[in-house]
Amino acid sequence: MALLLDSERHVLAANRAAREFFAIDPARLPASLLEITREGRLLEALRAGSPEGELRLSHHKRIAQARLVPGPLPGDTLVFLVDVTELRRLETVRREFVANLSHELKTPLTSLRLAAESLLGDPPAPTRERFAQRVVKEADHLAGIIANLRQLVEIEGGVMAVQLTRFQLAELISETAERVGLDRPLRVRAPDGLEVTSDRTKLAQALGNLLDNAVRFSPPGSLIEIEAVEADTELQITVRDHGPGISPEHWGRVFERFYKVDPARSRATTGSGLGLAITKHLLMALGGRVWTEAAPGGGQIFGIALPSGLTTP
Repeated sequence: MALLLDSERHVLAANRAAREFFAIDPARLPASLLEITREGRLLEALRAGSPEGELRLSHHKRIAQARLVPGPLPGDTLVFLVDVTELRRLETVRREFVANLSHELKTPLTSLRLAAESLLGDPPAPTRERFAQRVVKEADHLAGIIANLRQLVEIEGGVMAVQLTRFQLAELISETAERVGLDRPLRVRAPDGLEVTSDRTKLAQALGNLLDNAVRFSPPGSLIEIEAVEADTELQITVRDHGPGISPEHWGRVFERFYKVDPARSRATTGSGLGLAITKHLLMALGGRVWTEAAPGGGQIFGIALPSGLTTP
């Protein structure tokens, strides 16, 4: 974006990008910079005389890199603005990701080191076996994090292929629950004989992630419920737990990588912190969506939805 100003800080001209961004009517020019842009901070930056700098455009809720150069006539100034909002957002996401990943790796690495140091002391056989099992468990945990990260990279890079097949939804739910290894009661409500056309493996992984999440964040022995219903435009599959639930302010972020609703509670679990993020991306690849909401009477519902045109009774 480019604005041409005179010595009195009046806008004489604006290029197309600036006109669209600030909604400038060329017929109104020349006019004061504040009147045209409604950005007092831009005027303050010009008064400061700094040739380059970054501005937070409060009225437009954007971040811009500004550069000032002399105009074609004495006293004129050319103001160049580059919208860097998305770049700054990505930088913040990268910093948060690195911080969260470091935190996620810290616990298994510490446990591995403690177990290895204990083995160096040549403990008795029963104790040695217990420490060796801990090493294997934490190594598997780290391997799971790495595998999930690799899958996320493939999904976000657009290299994940979708293979459509037709299958019975009830069979998929049964097989997925068995694979997850539920250690608590399961109640399933789904239409009899309902067939779905989708990528069976990816849908099973998404459902498995929701079941695993429900198990990890609900009391032992509590009921897990799966329900499949056909709405007007989509097939919805929900997983309900009977745990403490999640406050609404977290609902929009629980599908982010490593996002912690309750860091203290999360440390007590053995998940990778990536399951819900992977589920979201899997459903996007399948043309569907994910969401979460409070369950009536307590607990939390996590749902996945597919276009209903891919189902047949």
